[in-house]
Amino acid sequence: MDADVIVVGAGLAGLVAAHELTSKGRRVALVDQENAANLGGQAFWSFGGLFIVDTPEQRRLGIKDSFDLAWSDWQGSARFDRTDDEDSWAVRWARAYVEFAAGEKRSWLEGHGIKFLPTVGWAERGDLTAQGHGNSVPRFHIAWGTGTGVVEPFVAYAKQAARDGLLTFYHRHQVDELVVEEGAARGVRGTLLAEDDSPRGVSSNRDRVGDFELTARAVVVTSGGIGANHDIVRRYWPERLGTPPAEMVTGVPAYVDGRMLDISAAAGVRLVNRDRMWHYTEGLQNWDPIWPGHGIRILPGPSSMWFDALGRRLPEPCLPGYDTLSTLKYLRTTEDIADHDHSWFILTQKIIEKEFALSGSEQNPDITAKDRAGFLKTRVLGKGAPGPVDAFVRKGADFVTASNLEQLVEKMNALTDKALLDAAVIRRQIEARDLQIANAFSKDAQVQGIRNARRYIGDRLGRVATPHRILDPAAGPLIGVKLHTLTRKTLGGIQTDLDSRALGTDGKPLDGLYAAGEVAGFGGGGVHGYNALEGTFLGGCLFSGRAAGRAAARQTA
Repeated sequence: MDADVIVVGAGLAGLVAAHELTSKGRRVALVDQENAANLGGQAFWSFGGLFIVDTPEQRRLGIKDSFDLAWSDWQGSARFDRTDDEDSWAVRWARAYVEFAAGEKRSWLEGHGIKFLPTVGWAERGDLTAQGHGNSVPRFHIAWGTGTGVVEPFVAYAKQAARDGLLTFYHRHQVDELVVEEGAARGVRGTLLAEDDSPRGVSSNRDRVGDFELTARAVVVTSGGIGANHDIVRRYWPERLGTPPAEMVTGVPAYVDGRMLDISAAAGVRLVNRDRMWHYTEGLQNWDPIWPGHGIRILPGPSSMWFDALGRRLPEPCLPGYDTLSTLKYLRTTEDIADHDHSWFILTQKIIEKEFALSGSEQNPDITAKDRAGFLKTRVLGKGAPGPVDAFVRKGADFVTASNLEQLVEKMNALTDKALLDAAVIRRQIEARDLQIANAFSKDAQVQGIRNARRYIGDRLGRVATPHRILDPAAGPLIGVKLHTLTRKTLGGIQTDLDSRALGTDGKPLDGLYAAGEVAGFGGGGVHGYNALEGTFLGGCLFSGRAAGRAAARQTA
């Protein structure tokens, strides 16, 4: 045997599994198709948000949260409807995960040196119903260091385990086959790729220089999802979301290619819920790309006005920061706009300064560097938009600014093949919305949401602009932002039991084979059901990676 356990994929789930294994004395072979610069995988690039329930940070901000409220929100969002089959384990994983989030998750993370910003974000505010999708309260805890900081301790553990002789890195090893003999996983085979010293995130070569085979008593698959493989995204795009856009931007590096899903299926593993996926509608073309088609997601506050490609305001709950998949469905199934791949934000300088954040560790250098003084100076006390946001306004292909609406619409029309927007039509809609600002109450759902958000001190201080008229010259200039669909996560994958054991097509565990992270739908083949509450992707990698590592350690004792 080359190792006690082979871990396929050196992202967050794989690193967590490897740590659980090596901390119990198991010898681990950590196999990845990328070079050493990419340790931590996709999670390294994330914003570092984590779904945690009833925390000291929440209580200090006056937020009353509980397991019961979180579990109600999760069930309303997931809408599990395949409980006798594809969701049979996902439901159990979901409850276990919410129990983890309301229990030891925060203390476990702090035990690994991960700390959190004092403010708590309110992501996915929902579909405006108590029993439907969305977070009833703010739960989005951002780690100091962003995703880079979450990955950091587990990278350090792996490197220390390598020095101690318990872990061997197999970089540039592309797995092409899971070796299953007599119903048990016994190793992997694949292609040895040519050396490539590309920086982190940059696409690497796929030049074959040889073959390899590794053997072990167990294999843990933690290879990630499909976000960079638009062919697979389109293949499994669900009919309920209409047709996929002809053009999309990509929210993950090219190595997030989904290869191991079909490779696992070929070994007899059961794949479930492949029609469930999570893509964002607020994507931007990155003016300084790292990987092909590199897109960045806006994390919007609630005040920007959202218009379709023909200049009509989107209906609730298709509001900024509320209901991601409802918005995607509306844009892709509404007959006269489904042929257009974009939508628009119209906002003011006052809004962008307070409300725009960009997802990603590289777009938040102050938090990534754990620069608390810089964070306070820039985000709370500073004037103007944060530096990365301002760079997009100045250099991004999707931003236009103007002193009046007619000029703005003319510039917006210049970003599309045809002039689809009518300034007079847009003006009437904005003026109607602006009339709702005169009072502290309103019949406009978005204005109600803005005022509701400002009742939460975290939003009022650092996330939601003071309500004002969009057409107030004092709040300008006006800004138009062209938005694209940004591919990101798959919500389905390898079906697993609560020990992260991969299940075969007969529903029984395949001996010695485990799966964790996105390739397993973050647990059970789809812990999120149809909708994610945000902060649950990194958390799902942590939780399922931990479960897989612990179970594989027990098996190989």
